Amino acid sequence: MKTIVVKFGGSSLASAGQFKKVADIIRADAARRYVVASAPGKRDSADTKVTDLLYRCYDLAAAKQDFAPVLAQIEARFADIAAGYRAMHRMLKPGGMICVVELSTPQGWLTRPLYNFYTRHIIPGVGRLVSHDVRAYSYLPESIAAAPQRRQMLQLMEDAGFSDARYISLTFGTCTIYTARRQP
Repeated sequence: MKTIVVKFGGSSLASAGQFKKVADIIRADAARRYVVASAPGKRDSADTKVTDLLYRCYDLAAAKQDFAPVLAQIEARFADIAAGYRAMHRMLKPGGMICVVELSTPQGWLTRPLYNFYTRHIIPGVGRLVSHDVRAYSYLPESIAAAPQRRQMLQLMEDAGFSDARYISLTFGTCTIYTARRQP
């Protein structure tokens, strides 16, 4: 049987209700076996995208202002992601598997400082050159750091009812693949 990798992001992952729609799309074709997810978008027209919240957080931090309230909004959105995992678990066929690919912060004593330099200086610098936006890609390290990683992500999956939750770090820990199953 062929295998299809599907990617969802933005408004398609903005709420638990949207996660349910994604689950329906995945279940509609047995070949859709892997899901790649990106940052949540707007849940409704009055909402703010997580990426925009991260920009705001960065701007406040750069101005040495209190960014805790904005960070709390970001954390609340990831709590909604946990509800999305619960919805996916309910809708996934018994024995089915989820796969989530996320950027992550490396943990190694050598790779972490190199990664921090690259994501905080090189990527935003290239982003500014290409887009002429001073904030381009400056949100990336904060976005990655704000997301649950490794054991925390596995815990979210297990709390949602998944079993056999595992992760494997790739590219010196800058990318992590998470898998989990719904019991047959």
